[in-house]
Amino acid sequence: MAAREPGSGATPNIVLSGFMGSGKSEVARAVAERLGRPLIDMDEVIAQRAGMSIPEIFARQGEEAFRRYERALCAELAAPAGRVIATGGGALVDAANRERMAQGGYLICLDGDPDVLVRRVGDGAGRPLLCPAGTPEGVPDDVAGRFRALWRERRAAYAALPHHIDTTARSREEVVDAVLALAAAEPISWRVRTPGGAYGVCLMAGGLEWLGDELRARGASGYADGDVVVVSDTNVWPLHGARLMAGLRRARLAPHAVVLPAGERFKTLATVSDLYDRFVDLGMDRATAVIALGGGVITDMVGFAAATYMRGVPLVPVPTTLLGMVDASVGGKVAVDHPRGKNLVGAFVEPLLVMLDPTVLDTLPAVERMAGLAEVIKAGVIADPELFAALEGRQAADLRWVVARALQVKLDVVQEDPYEQGRRMVLNLGHTFAHALEVLEDFRLHHGLAVSIGMAAAAYLGELRGTCTTETRERIVGTLRAHGLPTRYRPLQGGTGSPEAIYAAMAADKKRRGGRLRFVVPRAIGEVVVDDDVPEADVLAALGVVTGAEG
Repeated sequence: MAAREPGSGATPNIVLSGFMGSGKSEVARAVAERLGRPLIDMDEVIAQRAGMSIPEIFARQGEEAFRRYERALCAELAAPAGRVIATGGGALVDAANRERMAQGGYLICLDGDPDVLVRRVGDGAGRPLLCPAGTPEGVPDDVAGRFRALWRERRAAYAALPHHIDTTARSREEVVDAVLALAAAEPISWRVRTPGGAYGVCLMAGGLEWLGDELRARGASGYADGDVVVVSDTNVWPLHGARLMAGLRRARLAPHAVVLPAGERFKTLATVSDLYDRFVDLGMDRATAVIALGGGVITDMVGFAAATYMRGVPLVPVPTTLLGMVDASVGGKVAVDHPRGKNLVGAFVEPLLVMLDPTVLDTLPAVERMAGLAEVIKAGVIADPELFAALEGRQAADLRWVVARALQVKLDVVQEDPYEQGRRMVLNLGHTFAHALEVLEDFRLHHGLAVSIGMAAAAYLGELRGTCTTETRERIVGTLRAHGLPTRYRPLQGGTGSPEAIYAAMAADKKRRGGRLRFVVPRAIGEVVVDDDVPEADVLAALGVVTGAEG
């Protein structure tokens, strides 16, 4: 499911889906009235065009004929036009219909506990899939059994929808308010395809409050009472923990919190071992979701713990830094550091869901925002000249737009190469240099700042080897500097910052192939190449520039 571009013109539709008894038609009518928008009830439109009721269509023409009506109407309604659309319960079970409707609006699934929903539908009158034509009057019929079987059949398709509201314990008016609030947040969603299936990524203001509804819809709880485990750190938890926990409880989940010490120096196997102990103490099983609330360190480390505990439990990254949103949270790479190298012990894992809430960036310290911009600039250099130009001219004021564009670059690459066997290597622009600097500094140098220095070194290396022009190098280095990012390395620890010392620190780089270091260097803005045949002298020359030893 592709993302809608922020501010892309026409008013998006609000499209309500969900199983029988979820209240789609009534809620859509109330939402349309509150917003003063046109209402489309798909079942009513189909009945009008067919000249007969929905049960009559099923009885005379069959279900497949009805689905053809649905597909045609979905295609007709796909464009954004500010409508409020109530779909039939099965309309968005069809993947092609979901794709069409997602292009023009926000797809919101009204969920509910099946025990509650089945009571709402009563005897199933007027619902042909519950009361098939030809059932003799007065003959007992298993409406509840059909209901539950169909609910189980459709559950996975509903879970694939990007946005969810749990109607179980909400009044009709509360559901309407929730739909209005969700649409006002202007969510952007992606469906990321992987070899193992797919997972959702959602970018929306207030995402912390909505996460519980999304997890409930995906069945993310190991116990009957809906236990989930939130892992955060001492910096993030006081800022955002209460808001997340309140949203989880509202969705009838029972969250447990684990708060770890903050900082890259705690991103170790020892901390992960302590985390395993906490998981055991909480009685976690393999279905209990782990929510990683924090920056890149928490996202990486908790992701690694989730990937390895009981051979894997559901992982839900909720990044709270710009760097985490555009880098660590998507792509499935999780790891911890080792004294011999950064992210040296790790795994690939497919998350259950990634939730990005830009409101958390309001509390971000200036250095964290600046460090995150290094990864955003990197995305522009790799594959998005428009994003780079906006940053170069300091015109990218809409942080949501910046996050969406940078994230799209990464998602395009990781879907093409999920396990870093080929093209995904381009995402390591600047990282071969950066990881060496972090090792030399015992991980006290911020990753984003190290990446900035590393990108400058990669640009100098590209210029030196004739891969890119001097103009391209100047634009990259100039844009980094314009955003206050470092392009020269000065040791923090008072030790040596010589090119030779940095080169030696690259010895354990996990991107080596056949003993050779691999460097990603720019060819032009929006295009990079992987160079695995770089003489040591050229690397030392580029390092000489960024250390100030040369040039």
